[in-house]
Amino acid sequence: MEVDGVAAQVDAATILKSDVISEMRRAGLSPDRYSAVLEEMIERKLILKAAAESKMTIQDWVVENRIRDIITRAFEGDRNRLMETLAQQKVSYPEWRQRLLDDMIVGAMRWQMVDKTVAASPAAMREEFANNPGRYIADGKTTASVILLKPKDFAKRDEVAAALKEKPFAEVAKEYSADTHAANGGVWAEVVPSEVFSPEVCKVLADLPKGATSDWIDLDGWSFLVRKDDETQPKSMSFAEAYDYIEANVREEAAAQVYAEWIDRLKSKAYIKVFD
Repeated sequence: MEVDGVAAQVDAATILKSDVISEMRRAGLSPDRYSAVLEEMIERKLILKAAAESKMTIQDWVVENRIRDIITRAFEGDRNRLMETLAQQKVSYPEWRQRLLDDMIVGAMRWQMVDKTVAASPAAMREEFANNPGRYIADGKTTASVILLKPKDFAKRDEVAAALKEKPFAEVAKEYSADTHAANGGVWAEVVPSEVFSPEVCKVLADLPKGATSDWIDLDGWSFLVRKDDETQPKSMSFAEAYDYIEANVREEAAAQVYAEWIDRLKSKAYIKVFD
């Protein structure tokens, strides 16, 4: 039997190994992420301490609004479902509420100390664009037409194949397809295939010449027929086209630097000991 122990001491606050493991399980992380998760928990303790020292508070009504929003979005407005989920996770409501409050405080402190202080200057954006051209490649787009048969309609494959010899693909799709775009003739216009189709369909689509129709593709009993209507290759974006992405990357890198410096300052004022 594994005996719990102290993972880290942050001033008067203690982080147990079980706390770290519980956090990893909540996030679905593998054991090799233990050190990284512990470091995040140490930083969280430091930020909460800094918030307390600065007398930052979150009004109760703000927390309750956040709880109502979570119940609406994640539990279909049913508070009892939240309570049942917490019971399954062996977490009390006060513990969950405190964690939510701490999350809100950490977020508010990060915005105040980091996010609102960073900006993407024109010079930094031009430098980012010039130094990292590979980051700013527009995805190739494909227009494809799809006919999808449900498992119970497997026997209609030959009927569909015969219909395609006499009617346009779009008409056959409207008549037989269970695809969400069937009413539009089965057309998926200018999409990134990996974002909308399964890997198996993407592979077949990639190998098809423009204008060609695939053989039937079997996926868990479902039958796919795809035609490649058009295709554009990936291309480098202009500065104007990539502007929003460049700005986001510059701000992200600047924020990471500011955050690291802030955490270093907090660590320099605290007693921290990590245990093996």
